[in-house]
Order: sequence, then structure tokens, then C-alpha cells
Amino acid sequence: MSAEKFKALEITENDPANFAINIVYKPKTEPQHDEVLIRVHYSSLNYKDALSASGNRGVTKNYPHTPGIDAAGIIEVSKSTAWQQGEEVIVTGFDLGMNTNGGFAAYITVPAKWLVRLPEGLTLKQSMAYGTAGFTAGLSVAALIRNGIKPENGPVAVTGATGGVGSVAVGILAKLGYYVIAVSSKVASRDFLISIGASEVIPRSEAEDQSGRALLKPRFAAAVDTVGGQVLATVIKSLHYGGVVTTCGMVNGGELHTTVFPFIIKGVQLIGIDSVETPLEQRSFIWQQLATEWMPDQLESLTHEIGLEELPEKISTILDGKMQGRTVVRIS
Repeated sequence: MSAEKFKALEITENDPANFAINIVYKPKTEPQHDEVLIRVHYSSLNYKDALSASGNRGVTKNYPHTPGIDAAGIIEVSKSTAWQQGEEVIVTGFDLGMNTNGGFAAYITVPAKWLVRLPEGLTLKQSMAYGTAGFTAGLSVAALIRNGIKPENGPVAVTGATGGVGSVAVGILAKLGYYVIAVSSKVASRDFLISIGASEVIPRSEAEDQSGRALLKPRFAAAVDTVGGQVLATVIKSLHYGGVVTTCGMVNGGELHTTVFPFIIKGVQLIGIDSVETPLEQRSFIWQQLATEWMPDQLESLTHEIGLEELPEKISTILDGKMQGRTVVRIS
């Protein structure tokens, strides 16, 4: 097996400030005990992949490296009693694409405990139309539902709505009957956001309060925040009594400047969302929901497909904050 080679995208470090992206051929290796070898059919592009590809040591410590925190494919060799050759599987999170070579390659070897079976009704390509971003959106929606947020409670804001997590969250919430207010800094994306299910689109400036007030006029029953910083602080201050906001990103900043007043006067909740170490039972539940009643009617329209060779250009696009929707990467 080791003599056979496969195509992969590889990041190499020329010097501490210079990282190169190349398409290379790597040798296939035999999986060890409780590992599986997967023929990857599709991956997807996430912001974390772009960080890894640009040499961010907070994501990837050692190079050369193949990014890709998502992969969907078919088991070719299994050294686990829980998995059989030929099964269709999804891998997201854990260490995939971070310090373990990831899904931007025709083959990956991973621990069997990282796998989720592809749910009935979902294709490998559709699973990567979701990817980590869509899975994170699903976790966020599940948290709102679990904490009693219903469509009749009022509008739900989605910040960073044109991004991967935001766009899928808009689609899921709209499918479930929520009135979605999409928050975006991209004025030109209004038609796109309406087309994927947003009932209303507001500029980010409306969600970046600079007044310094501890509470604002209630506007949202809940929110899915993907950007953090002042936007998250403003959303917290703008929630109705008993409101819930989930948070999963920090492109607007990692600091949160607010007071305890929204929490102790209006009983609001702030829920952190982590998709990396999510227990497998919860993973399977979320993927099942994404394959069935949560699947946005517009999933295909918020997705575009590229090949491995087109990844370098798209990595630059996502780093520049210009990506819209989801990017599926066709591997084989």
C-alpha cells in the first residue's frame, strides 16, 4: 500500500513569515489499530483551514501540513471492529486538519472514534455543504431550541450572516419557521441573504452600539452570533427578557465588554458553542437533524463547488473576509 501515492494540498514553511501552498503526491500508509483509511470524496473550506494554510501556529504547530478540518468519504481499510470497508462516513472536528493531516487530500488516516456514519437521506457532497460550519450552525440552533426559543417568541438575529456558520444558520432557522434578522457588513449581499431565508437584513453598524448603556431596547428573542466583540455585546443588551444567544466566533474581537445587567435583570443566557470536541452521540443527533427536518430548502444555492487546485485562491478570499456561503471542495 505504501508505494501508492495520492494527491493532496500541502503547506510548507519557507521561513517564519513565508508559507507556500502546493499540490503534491503523498504515499498511502496502512492504518494502525483502531484507525481507518478513508478515500475522501469531498471536503469544505472553513476559516480555520485558511488560518492553517497561512501559518497560524494557534491552529497548526508543525509544517509541512495538509489542512482540511472536514472530510466525507468511504472507508477503504478499517482496523476497527466498529467500522467496515465501504461505509460512508463524515469526519469533522477533533484534530483533523489542525495537527493531523486533513481533508484536502484524497486519503486520510484517522482514529475510528472520530467517525460519524453518513445519515440516510444525505449525500457525501451535501454533508460537506454543511461541514464544520453547518454542524456548528446546527449546534447553535439546537441550543436555542433546548432553551425554549420558539418561532412565536420573536425575531432571531444571525450575525456574520454571509459566512459559513451564519448562512447555514439563517437557512435552518428559516426552515423551522423563525423570523430571521440577518446582520451583515456586506450591503451587496442583501439579496443573497433574503434568498436563503432571511426575513430582514440589517447592517452591522446597527449591531455595534457605542452608547455605553448597559441595556438597550429589546429587539431580539434570541441570536446566533458568529463574530464576537462589540457585536456580541450589543446583541446581549438587545435581547428580550429570557433571551438566548449562542457564540462561536471572534472575527470582530475576542474580548467581550458588557455588564452583568442583561443577565441578572432580563435573565438572558450566553451559550458557547464548540464543534471540535462534541461528544459522538450529540454529533450523530445533529447530523441526523441536518439530513432531515433541518435541511434548508436553499442548501444548494448557498453552496458552490471547487476543485483542489482552486483552493489557494479561495483561501485568500476567505482570509480577506469576502467569502459568501459555503465552499465544497471536490477531492475525488
